[in-house]
Amino acid sequence: MSGIISYKCPNCGGPLKFNPQKQRYTCEYCLSEFSQEEKIKEDKTQEEKKESAVQSETLLYTCPSCGAELVTDSTTAASFCYYCHNPVILSRRLSGEFHPDYVIPFSYDKKEATAIFRDWLKKKRYIPKAFYSEDQIEKITGVYFPYLLYSCTTQGSLEARAERIRVWQSGDRRYTETKTYEVNRSGTMPVKFVPRNALKKANRKLVEGVLPFETDKLEPFTMGYLSGFVAERRDMENQEFTDEVKSEIRNFAADTLRNSISSYDHVRVENQDIKLENETWEYALLPVWTLTYNDESKNRIYYFTINGQTGKVCGEIPVDKGKLMVLFAKVFVPVCLFMLLVGYFI
Repeated sequence: MSGIISYKCPNCGGPLKFNPQKQRYTCEYCLSEFSQEEKIKEDKTQEEKKESAVQSETLLYTCPSCGAELVTDSTTAASFCYYCHNPVILSRRLSGEFHPDYVIPFSYDKKEATAIFRDWLKKKRYIPKAFYSEDQIEKITGVYFPYLLYSCTTQGSLEARAERIRVWQSGDRRYTETKTYEVNRSGTMPVKFVPRNALKKANRKLVEGVLPFETDKLEPFTMGYLSGFVAERRDMENQEFTDEVKSEIRNFAADTLRNSISSYDHVRVENQDIKLENETWEYALLPVWTLTYNDESKNRIYYFTINGQTGKVCGEIPVDKGKLMVLFAKVFVPVCLFMLLVGYFI
């Protein structure tokens, strides 16, 4: 089926996956390893073969390794075959206007992400056992989420009236001296890669809760980084975030100028001007480990995410009411019995 890439080892034909620890592509069968530079040539060859493919998209694909049919969401761009477990990249969904500019590779593999999850759980109490069962933890998945990145140059100026007040006592008299100053501040501030989640179905609170990423480590996008992970294609446009991001940056620039005025007792801003120039939006896939838990009793899904680059955690946890009742029985019931006994003897 057109638009599908499954990276194969040049030595044995086995599936290649990106290894976050080694930052290399590895074959689980012959144990061969390849650098990004060694892989680029193969990437280009496979992508060129797909250039002449039909442009239409469907939700049904055929695994190039075993022939099984794959059903995906319209935004899924990389996944696994459910039958042979080979990584599959749906390259058509990351072409044209949906081709990412950048990617940050995973720095933590699944074993490390699982360890982070377990350490996080140690600090939590009254969690249902099903939430941290082996079957549940095994579902933790590395996902490249789509983010739009805004950059600009901020030109700001500020005019303020500031006062210094001196108070002293002389005999029976109290004196106050007020000196007034006109203060001007101006400056240029480059802003790089302000991120916004660009996937509608994502839980925004948690996907943005793992921010920030170290954007100085952005890499030019190549398909190979997705091998062995799930990837989602953006389905939101930058116009949906422009007003919000601009307001955020203007407020930050104004606060920065205002906070640069120090050593005064009172400051009153009389005029300020913030201009945003050289505005650009770029598109990146950023690494997040995700785990979901469906609490059927409450008809609610809980989410847990780990920044796949920095290890920062953001999560929601269910509460086991049964464990809370046991705690209540251990703590409050003896107290109530004691009070009853005291009252009886009195």
